[in-house]
Amino acid sequence: MNNTTATPATTDPASRRTALIVWLRRFWPAIMPISGKERMRMLLGICLCVGVVTICAHWWGMRHPPGLWMVASLAASSVLVIALPSSPLAQPWAVLGGSVLSAILGVLVASLVSEVMIAAPLAVGLAVLCMLLLRCLHPPGASLALLAVIEPAMRSGRFISFVLFDVLVLIIVAIVFNRLAGRAYPHVKLAETTGSADKQGKPSPFTASDLDEALKSYNGVLDISRADLEKLLHTAARAAFQRTLGDLRCEDIMSSPVHTVLEDATLAEAWEKMEEFAVKALAIVDDTQHVIGIVSTTDLLHAQFAQDPPSGFGEKLRSWIPWRGAKKARTVGALMSSPVVQARMDQHVMDLVPMFSEKSRRHIPIVDEGGRLVGIISQTDVIRTLAAALTA
Repeated sequence: MNNTTATPATTDPASRRTALIVWLRRFWPAIMPISGKERMRMLLGICLCVGVVTICAHWWGMRHPPGLWMVASLAASSVLVIALPSSPLAQPWAVLGGSVLSAILGVLVASLVSEVMIAAPLAVGLAVLCMLLLRCLHPPGASLALLAVIEPAMRSGRFISFVLFDVLVLIIVAIVFNRLAGRAYPHVKLAETTGSADKQGKPSPFTASDLDEALKSYNGVLDISRADLEKLLHTAARAAFQRTLGDLRCEDIMSSPVHTVLEDATLAEAWEKMEEFAVKALAIVDDTQHVIGIVSTTDLLHAQFAQDPPSGFGEKLRSWIPWRGAKKARTVGALMSSPVVQARMDQHVMDLVPMFSEKSRRHIPIVDEGGRLVGIISQTDVIRTLAAALTA
């Protein structure tokens, strides 16, 4: 008895229909996130390119008859250099090298192989291979190799000279138009970067080596330059940062109200208040609630140890050290850290990160527009906020 059963994916009609729908959706055109102004720029530039090349090519053809003075592939090249000026396929070397090289190979293969059925794929294949090797991949160029094979009139050096002239005119028009339209063409190549931060100085979640590894695993031709891809990733990282932490202000995470003491409070009073409210730092304020200093449990412990009388020869020796023999602090005013780095309540939380990293700060008072104390933020508060954002 045969107990084998088919998998549900192959027998369930509903599953097959769902898979078919998902597959068919791949044929639906993707949304093009470009503005109407950009569409008009592309339309104007393409018409201008084709128009100028047509006029110049016709003039050249009339001066050097007989021969073909215009090839249809230049229309496709015009679309690339105007609509996609940052694409590696549209750069001047790709347009010039890919077009002229393909024309030369097409003429060469046509002269050596008489059978069109063999010459056509051979010419196109060789053209693509050479374009890849010389880093000048330009899809419209492959049509020039095919044209030289299927059209006997193109099998001459005159055809190559026409292609060279037309392509040079196209590149010049593309450079002028893109520059006038505010587009960098030829496109700016990737500059040397450290990979640790973007151009705005904000931390980046990936390095240049991370991008290289991702491109290596993709192992395909991308119609986008490496520089533009890295810029897009940085932009996406900044957008994600803005969504999770970018709008978070100090007033959103600060502890309030703040436990404070006056400058003339004794160390014992400060210690009792810390124990009562289970805090590790107290802000020192004046009568107008402006922060003049801060004292921590660590400061009080150091002061307590310094007040213990020396016992034993070693302790006596240490007491002779200048800072050991200094006058003992009696009030928090003599012990407090001052001046104090402060932050405004409307300041971004991420602005506090470099503040905490300097001089091993543990607490930062938060003040209002008038400079009056309204809250306090500790390192623990910031770390807890970052952890919550990363796990959200």
